[in-house]
Amino acid sequence: MPTPPDMDARILEAPDIVLVGSGIMSATLAVMLKRLDPHLRIQMVEITSELAQEASNGWNNAGTGHAGICELSYTPARDQCGGVPITRALRIFEQFEHSKQFWGSATAEGMVGAAADFIHAVPHVCFVKGREDVDFLRARHTAMAEHHFFRSMTFTTDPSMIQQWAPLVMEGRGPGPVAATSGNGTEVDYGLLARRLCGWLAEQEHCGIAAGWKVTKLQRGAGEWHLDLRCMASGEERKQRAKFVFVGAGGGSLPLLQSTGLAEVAGLGGFPIGGQWLVCDEPSICARHEAKVYGATPPSSPSLGAGHLDVRRLNGQRQLLFGPFASWTTRFLKHGHWSDLPLSIRANNLGALLQTGMRNLSLVKYLVTQGLQSMESRMDAVREFYPNARSEHWRLVQAGIRVQAIKKADRGAVHFGTEVFPSKDHSIAALLGASPGASVSVNIALEVVQTCLPHLLASAEGRERMRRMIPTFDQDLKQSGHAALFEKTSREATERLQLHPQTNQPIIPSTTHHHEQP
Repeated sequence: MPTPPDMDARILEAPDIVLVGSGIMSATLAVMLKRLDPHLRIQMVEITSELAQEASNGWNNAGTGHAGICELSYTPARDQCGGVPITRALRIFEQFEHSKQFWGSATAEGMVGAAADFIHAVPHVCFVKGREDVDFLRARHTAMAEHHFFRSMTFTTDPSMIQQWAPLVMEGRGPGPVAATSGNGTEVDYGLLARRLCGWLAEQEHCGIAAGWKVTKLQRGAGEWHLDLRCMASGEERKQRAKFVFVGAGGGSLPLLQSTGLAEVAGLGGFPIGGQWLVCDEPSICARHEAKVYGATPPSSPSLGAGHLDVRRLNGQRQLLFGPFASWTTRFLKHGHWSDLPLSIRANNLGALLQTGMRNLSLVKYLVTQGLQSMESRMDAVREFYPNARSEHWRLVQAGIRVQAIKKADRGAVHFGTEVFPSKDHSIAALLGASPGASVSVNIALEVVQTCLPHLLASAEGRERMRRMIPTFDQDLKQSGHAALFEKTSREATERLQLHPQTNQPIIPSTTHHHEQP
């Protein structure tokens, strides 16, 4: 099993590819590129002395393998005919299938060690209460269960069935209509997985990882990029040239893009949002919850998604996590500085930022209020999911910071998604945005290759190399005619990753079921 590299910087002379950041996005793209062309000279630069410590770090995200199973935010309100559109859920499910295929291939090749170290099978449960939400969840399940992706999803309004799926959710709950769906999902330690991928990369010829170094500037040259690097410990400065640059630096991507001077970056701004979790370490409680339980999105935070009660396994310890709680911040990175947002303001993006602020005053107020709320107020939110929760069993933990791109074309709207920003000449690409983020890192890497480095897939050999990593990279698994292909490739990835349901948990059957309370 590869081990993460030591922290002595390895700075290559004129690499082909430079990746800024060592999180799951950069790590995935770097490995994908090296497997497509073993001769590539690849440099990774990471500002912290340890790898994958920002958004990918286990404490900075929920560890959900987002696949559209339990997240109501991926299925909007009903259409005029009363149905629930599931287009986005289908797309995210397929993208996560690409991730599982890639991770399964890496596991089979001995690149990332035992899959059980970084991924586990965990039921994904959506729980709602109240007649209106129950009716919506029923309609959502009806629409989704017709597609081969979601045939294993189960719907119930029976409290005793929900009690089996998530005992803590039902204990102490008063009377009233409730409903839930459950499907086979996953929990992922993206930070550990990223470090394992980086460890493999560091062992390859013509590859280097410079930890503790910061890329301070990107400047276009004649057919290449010129990078300014600075050692965070000594202050030493170095220069580097590269043909292609990928900026996967989380919130730090925006300042680097601004340093390029590219016309397409003009007007681009950033909207940072801090995060917090409540964590329970009490073994007797943690042992009784084996699910990721998502709820309905509260009207006060429509863009931030729903709260969820999750089982987590980090550093060999089992815990419960609830959140996220949002907060106002001017930092772009958890290890950043309060001046990150002010220093990102330019004459060409000030208008877009002001328009966004004016249009989203309620969101700004919500962020400030969230950050200032008391522990008991936070516990009230927990008790919506876990009625018997006691304050002394929970502690507050700072999560990661996400920076959503603000563009003039959005006219003040904030879209909480994940997107790849390529330059017009495709010599540089950056990742912007948040959810579903890490879950679709493989699909994002594939998009970068297809958009910016298509020559790597131009030959039959290149396409075959990609198929060994992602068997269905050029197939549309959403089509009804590909149901058998989906079943085959999904089963293979499941076996490689050992994603078998826990023996002490209800096994979600392979056919659609409804359980309605009499």
